[in-house]
Amino acid sequence: MILWNGVIRTLDASLPTAGSLAIAGSQVVGGVGTHEFALPTPERVDLGGRCVLPAFTDSHVHFPTWSLARRDVHLEDADSVAAALALVAAHPRHATWIRGTGWRDSAWPEPPTATALDEITGDVPAALWSKDYHSLWLNSAGLAQAGGDLEVDGGVVERDATGAPTGILREESAWRFRERFVTVTEDEFVDATREGIRVANSRGVAAVHDKDGGLGAASIFGRIHESDGLTLRVWQSLPTEKLPELSSLRLRSRTGDEFLRLGYLKTFMDGTLGSQTALMLDGSGVRITSQEELEDVIRRAAEAGWPVAVHAIGDRANRDALDAFEATRDAWQPRGLRQRVEHTQCLDPVELPRFAEIGVACSVQFSHAPSDRDLAERFWPDRLQGAYAFRSLLDSGAVVVNGSDAPVEELDPLAGIRAGVRRTIDERPGWRTGEAVTVEQAIVASTVTPAWLACDERRRGRLLPGYLADLVVLTRDPYTCPPDELDSVQVVATMVGGKWVFQPPPWD
Repeated sequence: MILWNGVIRTLDASLPTAGSLAIAGSQVVGGVGTHEFALPTPERVDLGGRCVLPAFTDSHVHFPTWSLARRDVHLEDADSVAAALALVAAHPRHATWIRGTGWRDSAWPEPPTATALDEITGDVPAALWSKDYHSLWLNSAGLAQAGGDLEVDGGVVERDATGAPTGILREESAWRFRERFVTVTEDEFVDATREGIRVANSRGVAAVHDKDGGLGAASIFGRIHESDGLTLRVWQSLPTEKLPELSSLRLRSRTGDEFLRLGYLKTFMDGTLGSQTALMLDGSGVRITSQEELEDVIRRAAEAGWPVAVHAIGDRANRDALDAFEATRDAWQPRGLRQRVEHTQCLDPVELPRFAEIGVACSVQFSHAPSDRDLAERFWPDRLQGAYAFRSLLDSGAVVVNGSDAPVEELDPLAGIRAGVRRTIDERPGWRTGEAVTVEQAIVASTVTPAWLACDERRRGRLLPGYLADLVVLTRDPYTCPPDELDSVQVVATMVGGKWVFQPPPWD
């Protein structure tokens, strides 16, 4: 196959653009930059002046959870308890649990409670996730499932003046409740994930770093891989608690094939800004893992050949994570493990250069900055200098990759790129635009660098001979598009491994 008559951006400095591209089987095979090819009667695809980039990687996504959440009630537009209840009441019910996601109560005139939810759910149990997925709003029927067993280390159970649960669980309490009581069959997850893959492909995504840790998520992708064949390359995380089991099974990072590989272990330092559980230097927030505990995790993981991804939102959580990685460099650096901190949302400015100095990657979400701006100004007014400091991190030499954190934000790389460049997602001017990234930086953070972090930089992330033919065709070249016109850049088609997985040519 030959793609020609367009702008092909290879994302390689030695040959940044090409007029045509030759593909055979699953790979780019040659002819980059020329119209002369030594292939027998290739299919010729006229790009019609369109732009081609390497396909996108979402470096932080809870993919099966996002896929399932697409079927649940969405509460992002609710500005009060009453508005949320109206959305729940209007949503079709197809399961034994009423499930929802997306509420954010920081500006609601009254707090969400189980009794309020009871008014429209009755005896049917309901579980509604907050936008950040760190708080769970239950009705009384849902609370009754636990029989009073709600407390857990690292969790928060909100209670009223009498000591009774209000219906809001946070952090470990919320996650444990979900795992124990809000049951979803694997068949339902597989069906939703299969549908989610088609949506991801339609948005130019060929690979993900999945955060739905556990061998269960790998099983979901594995079933699709065996039955249909995956059209999404999955770099799968696993919780650190699985390390003994993984060691007994002799499983290591990179186990798998070109579509499904075990990647890294994930752990949590703290909570989130939205749930007010981020661990801060002023002592506020929830500590989930201490620096000393993280050091032990990193050393044990390194001995078993696993890199570690650490969720850290608050400035204290990020400092503790960096201190732990620095204290354990003797264990992981000689092994070439590519360590990462997830989110890095709020940093003491003195910590900014440490990521590059220690050699730890920043896995950020460009879309979080404009999405969280009101919360950050409300709760972190004196910490904004180090908040969502994406340009400062890049300027310091840090490795920065971009993801969506879907279902917290929508899985849409082009929307994430726009958010990183414009620092706004609505009609307001950009927020703290000194931390805006360039189009090129945003695209590299969504293509080249994620492949490096997954130890796949010699096969993916660029369009060069010998690389996998994972690419996206766009309506316009984002490199030459004015920032205020980036909305006009849309996905025309997506190819994974030399096969069109979304809208094969010809195109209108």
